[in-house]
Amino acid sequence: MRKPLIAGNWKMYKTISEARAVAQALRISVGTLQDREALICPPFTALAAVADTLLGSSIQWGGQNAHWEKQGAFTGEVAAAMLADLGCHYGIVGHSERRQYFAETDATVNKRMHGLIAAGVTPIVCIGETLQEREAAQTMTVIEKQMSGSLTGLMDPARIVIAYEPVWAIGTGKTATPEQAQEVHAYIRTNYARTYGDTAAQAVRILYGGSVKPDNMNQLMKQPDIDGGLVGGASLDADSFTKIIYYDNRLTPSPSPTGRGWPKAG
Repeated sequence: MRKPLIAGNWKMYKTISEARAVAQALRISVGTLQDREALICPPFTALAAVADTLLGSSIQWGGQNAHWEKQGAFTGEVAAAMLADLGCHYGIVGHSERRQYFAETDATVNKRMHGLIAAGVTPIVCIGETLQEREAAQTMTVIEKQMSGSLTGLMDPARIVIAYEPVWAIGTGKTATPEQAQEVHAYIRTNYARTYGDTAAQAVRILYGGSVKPDNMNQLMKQPDIDGGLVGGASLDADSFTKIIYYDNRLTPSPSPTGRGWPKAG
């Protein structure tokens, strides 16, 4: 059984003090999870503060990108080994914003993925189509191409995490319906099986990312091939992210330090 993973990608938001405050609030609300994983990926500048705040809780922390070399003359980059040194459990690579704005390719995403693996950090590898590609009925073609280029050469294919993020749904308020997301997730798993076998395909976790919110997470998670979420804006607020983590209302969180409250067990 695949353990759900709810990951928050904070992108270029939060100063150190702001990040620490949200991490502390999350520690109170979801710091003792057992049947699912919670992860936050703050900016690099706030990673040490977040790690210090979350140490000893069940919440994990990770990086938003990583270079494949352990060190070198790569101004502005952060090595996977540096993330590992900070205790990062996960690292995101290939996010659509990296592909769109910073010329990431499937080949460089693949190298970054292998760099994380070599450093002992679990990669979250992002793939997904644009609106133009979806409207041209090219979704599966794009997904297959990105998987072929980004996910090659794995020695332990069950260890990584894949995130499907339809680019047209990121930060737009549009969300793929649960059925649309499931269709692509099922294709990803089937395609992964063709390369790495059924055992690995059934073990690998596939997250959905694209305007995930408290009011749509539960329906997404009811789909058989959706194993969690890669959450953007809704992860920046502790109350909102807590509701997403408790998408099924099966757990009763601690009282909210903001006084607004979190979902009760149903």
